[in-house]
Amino acid sequence: MIFTFKYSSAVFKALGIILCIGFSKMLYGQSVIQPGLNDLTFFKKSSKTWQIVGSAQADLNKVNTLYFTNGTGVLINLPAHQQKGEDLYSLADYGDIDLELEYLMASESNSGIYLQGRYEIQLIDTWGATAIRSGSNGGIYERWDESKPNGQKGYMGYAPRQNASRAPGLWQKLKISFQAPRFDSNGKKTANAVMLKVELNGVIIHDHVELSGPTRGAIGDGEVAAGPLRIQGDHGAVAFRNIKISKFDNGRPAEAAQANGNSVDPIHIEASENYILRSFMDLPGSPRVVHAVSVGSPEKVHYTYDMDNAAIIQVWRGGFLNATPMWHDRGDGSSRPLGMVQRFGKPAQTLSKLANGQSAWKTDTTGTGYRPRGYVLDADGRPTFKYITYGVTVNDGVKLLEKGQGITRQISLSDNPADLYFRLAEASSITEVSEGLYLVDDQSYFLRLDETAGAKALIRDQNGRKELIIPAVKSLSYSILF
Repeated sequence: MIFTFKYSSAVFKALGIILCIGFSKMLYGQSVIQPGLNDLTFFKKSSKTWQIVGSAQADLNKVNTLYFTNGTGVLINLPAHQQKGEDLYSLADYGDIDLELEYLMASESNSGIYLQGRYEIQLIDTWGATAIRSGSNGGIYERWDESKPNGQKGYMGYAPRQNASRAPGLWQKLKISFQAPRFDSNGKKTANAVMLKVELNGVIIHDHVELSGPTRGAIGDGEVAAGPLRIQGDHGAVAFRNIKISKFDNGRPAEAAQANGNSVDPIHIEASENYILRSFMDLPGSPRVVHAVSVGSPEKVHYTYDMDNAAIIQVWRGGFLNATPMWHDRGDGSSRPLGMVQRFGKPAQTLSKLANGQSAWKTDTTGTGYRPRGYVLDADGRPTFKYITYGVTVNDGVKLLEKGQGITRQISLSDNPADLYFRLAEASSITEVSEGLYLVDDQSYFLRLDETAGAKALIRDQNGRKELIIPAVKSLSYSILF
């Protein structure tokens, strides 16, 4: 729990409690530090493989390779055979902290975040992996444990609850709430370190995990009350940005008991086979989607289709649906994704007639003659959605990519009228990184054109946003990799 008191800037200055490392402010018993990453002065001197750059990108087809542009704001590590990397350490030591950061992995790369230089959260490219272990992305890596049953000793760790990883080359968000070990006045340990909560890409992957000892490869001979933030640098190419540390100068406030007599057992739906559920779906910043169809798969890649707009509104990896809001008590008719979600903004029609390539996209179905025709199932229970718009009959189906790496959308038209366009993406940013491959929404996902019958896509500006559109053809196929 964090207690925040709001004062005017004048009061803060009068108290003299503003600290600056990029940005820092003192709250009640808490300092919030955000290294600006304009240089490396937040860290101790390390190998030359660490540097500050303006941006970072990966190539999905090149192992352990990152590209960068000059500038500031991104910390990157580029070890090589000729120049072995070293771990990077903060100058300051920390005890109880909340840590937030974004990181970007190269393909098949490996790194790690060590709290106090001793307790590692693994960072590794496990995109699409189904066997999740303590060494997987987000895992609490192996440590020496003397408390195993029957007097046995050995290494142990904690696997994340699910694979919430994104593809290499995409920014991933990590949040860690860490409680340092406790010691008495004689230096004897009285309580173990605890990972209170670890959240990866919006999914809680660890909850109150007590650590009986440090990770293999920890610094020092034992455990301490405070130690440096350590980033592994000798295994592979990795980049970081938006680092934020909330440190509790007088120890983390005790967690208040959350007794709640009204708590209920959650109602979760797992897709052990291809599964379809109709419900309401709530999206951040958008009206409730009232004709949502969520499609689950045993490969643990799922998506939601909006029947009112013939649009895929989100895709996610991990668990399928939390149906508690829909089925508990009277319910409100809604369900929620259980995994790592990639949303695609406010729902809008996939097809629209434009007078030219710069005309505004329609915000509703007025004048389109849009009529949904439901969906049909194939032999494996996967739906193809059908609808009519602008007098054209449309078949709209989705298949999964191998290893759960994303989805492929296949759209076919009964006719090909003039001035009809597909809108493939609408986002804050869209960049073509190679022919037919795009990075979308600040490197949140890849969009790959697969079959376009020779039509050329166009990135355009609309109301301060980017849109990726393409002239309609009788058959179009593109993939979302996330």
